[in-house]
Formats: sequence, C-alpha cells, structure tokens
Amino acid sequence: MILLITASARVQECASALQEAASEPTEVASTLQQASARLREGEYSAVIVDQFLLEAEPEESEVVLQHLGTAIPVHVNFAISGTQRVVRELRIALSRRKKEGLAARKIAEQSLRNELKGSVTALLLSCQMTLQLPGLSPAAQSKMQTVYELAQEVRGKLGLSE
Repeated sequence: MILLITASARVQECASALQEAASEPTEVASTLQQASARLREGEYSAVIVDQFLLEAEPEESEVVLQHLGTAIPVHVNFAISGTQRVVRELRIALSRRKKEGLAARKIAEQSLRNELKGSVTALLLSCQMTLQLPGLSPAAQSKMQTVYELAQEVRGKLGLSE
C-alpha cells in the first residue's frame, strides 16, 4: 500500500496514477497529522510526502518520519512536479527498495551459511567418529546414523560441498 501525503488540489488524479503504476492501493492524507495516524495503523511500501508540508511543519514531519517503518520515503515538490514525475519517482524508489531488499537477503543468507558451515562440519565429524566406535549398540548406531544423515541434508540445503 502507498501513502500519499499532500494538500495539493491534484491529489486524487495523482493517487489514481500511483495506484495504477504501482499496482498497489493508494491512500491519501492531506495533513501530516492524518499521515501519522495512518502510519501507526497500517503498513506501507512507500510514503510520498509533499516537501511543502515537511518544511511547513518540521516537528510533525519528524513524527511522520519516525513512523515510516519499512516504507521507503519519497519526497516530492508538488508545486513544480507533475503527476508523471511523481509516478516516475515512485517507480525509481520502489525499484531501489527491491534491489536493496534482494542484496540484504543475499547477505543474510551468506552470513547464515557461513555461521552454520562450521557447526554442520563438526556435527558430521562427530557422527562419523561415534559411528566408528567399537561396541556401539545397534540402537545407538541407528540413531547416530539418522543424525548423520540429517546433518548431511542440512549441509546440502545450505549449498555446502563436502
């Protein structure tokens, strides 16, 4: 969902264009107070803010910015920007957000993989050593073999080589 914050007379035209361009519902707030209330109630992918409102009410602007959550802010001067420019700015911001999200996900996956690599290797070695112990009961050997196979499965899912 997108939140459009402006007191511009063209707000409905702009909201419709944004909704069509982003294929997401667009809500409108004509004041920063209304925007703060909506941000506390819902989750937004982007928040488009009229720079005039930010400059006119700096304290309330800070409140709005504190409640953005995961929404990407897009600052636009509606006095000089047409609807198409606002749509273009939104598309650029959403594209940047998507790229940043993918990069962050890749970094998190690699970090998790690196963290677990040592533990999985240690688990596999411990299982192998235990399975080679003389006098290991058949029941214990069966359980240890199951643990070993599960550790191998985890290693495979992590994309780790032998």
